[in-house]
Amino acid sequence: MKPDFSTLDRNNIVAFLADIFERCGDEEYLGEPVTMAEHMLQGATIAERNGMPEDIIVAALLHDIGHFTSEFGTFTMDDTEDRHHEDAGAEVLAPFFPSVVTDCVLYHVAAKRYLCAAKPEYFKRLSEASIHSLNLQGGPMSPEEVAEFEKNPNLEKIIQVRYLDEAGKRADMETPGFRHFAPMVQRVVDAHMGAG
Repeated sequence: MKPDFSTLDRNNIVAFLADIFERCGDEEYLGEPVTMAEHMLQGATIAERNGMPEDIIVAALLHDIGHFTSEFGTFTMDDTEDRHHEDAGAEVLAPFFPSVVTDCVLYHVAAKRYLCAAKPEYFKRLSEASIHSLNLQGGPMSPEEVAEFEKNPNLEKIIQVRYLDEAGKRADMETPGFRHFAPMVQRVVDAHMGAG
């Protein structure tokens, strides 16, 4: 029997996310050599292996979840308009996760634009697909946008997740599945929503 996800709460949000990974995770990821699930699992695995805090690991795991929760579908190289997957993902996660996680999801696209403006060498890390989406997303930030973006109290962690986003595109990397991270995701939800 399929679980009922018509109403999400702290008790089924992790199962809902696991179901998304299971059903949709093997979709192609923006012309990259990995699937969507592999991409997100790689970012989380790299974060975990480097001893990063759980909020960063969970944010890396979920940063692209909006590709699956958005009514606009996933990005393709033929797109001529941005699909705003970061907004869709943050909207689903916001009731259950702390602002540091939702900010990392909501602003990981802006972080790419920020880094391309503030650290021009960052542009060399971008794949062809990432450059295409950058152009649809507004290109590098203006100096005014950079100054505004730097006011975000979660800036450092947002940037960390952005670097994990770029790192998680390796065709040869083995990772654990979503189930490995599920208890951690639940801990982050429970800590945010209070015990009981």
